[in-house]
Amino acid sequence: MKSLNERGAINVLMVPLILVIVFFLAAAGFGYWAFASREDYKNNSDAKVAVAVTAAEKRTQAADAKSFAEEAKNPLKSYVGPSAFGAISVQYPKTWSSYVVEGDDNSSTPVDAYFHPDFVPNVADQDQSFSLRIQLVSQSYDQVLNSFNSSAKSGRVTVAPYKLPKVPTVVGSIVQGQISPNKQGTVVILPLRNMTLKMWVDASQFTPDYNNIILPNISFTP
Repeated sequence: MKSLNERGAINVLMVPLILVIVFFLAAAGFGYWAFASREDYKNNSDAKVAVAVTAAEKRTQAADAKSFAEEAKNPLKSYVGPSAFGAISVQYPKTWSSYVVEGDDNSSTPVDAYFHPDFVPNVADQDQSFSLRIQLVSQSYDQVLNSFNSSAKSGRVTVAPYKLPKVPTVVGSIVQGQISPNKQGTVVILPLRNMTLKMWVDASQFTPDYNNIILPNISFTP
C-alpha cells in the first residue's frame, strides 16, 4: 500500500515538472527568435530602410503619374452633330482624337464617330477597341435592342433601363457584358426620333472615362 502511494506522488510531481520544461522550451524559443530578429534588424537595417524608401517613392510616382494623366484630360473637347439628326453633343478628354463620318438623310448611319487617346487607329480593323464609339443608326430602337436578345437570354449580357443625366426625358437601355463575340463592354441605346443612338466602350481600361466623363456629358435634342 505504501508503495502505491509513493508511485502516485511521483506521478503527481511529474505533471508540473513537464509543464515547467514545456514553458522553458517555449521561452527559450521566443528568446532566440527575438534575439535573431534584433540581430537581423541591426545588421540589415540600412538595406531594409533603402528598400522601404524605394517602394514609397514608386508609390508616390505612380500616384503622381495617375493624377497628371487625369488632369491632362481637361478642359474637355466637344463634338456637336448636325441639328437635323438631333444635334448630338459629346464632351471628351482633350488628350483624345476623333474621327467622325456624317451622312445625309438617306444614310443608314447618319453619324458614325470614333474617339481614342492620342490618335484614332484603323477604323476598318474589326478587332480594334476604341475609347468611345457613337453611332446614330436608321434602325428603330426596338430593332437595335432586340439584337441583344439571344445574348441576354444566355446570360452573356445584362440589360437594364437607362437615362442620360442631361436627357432624363428619354428612357433607353444599358447593355453590359459580351457586347460582341470578342469584346466585353457597355452599350447605351436610346431612341432618337425615328432612329437609334448607340454609345459604347469595348475595352475595360476605358470604362472609367466612359462612366465618369462621357455619359454625364452627352446630350441631344429629342
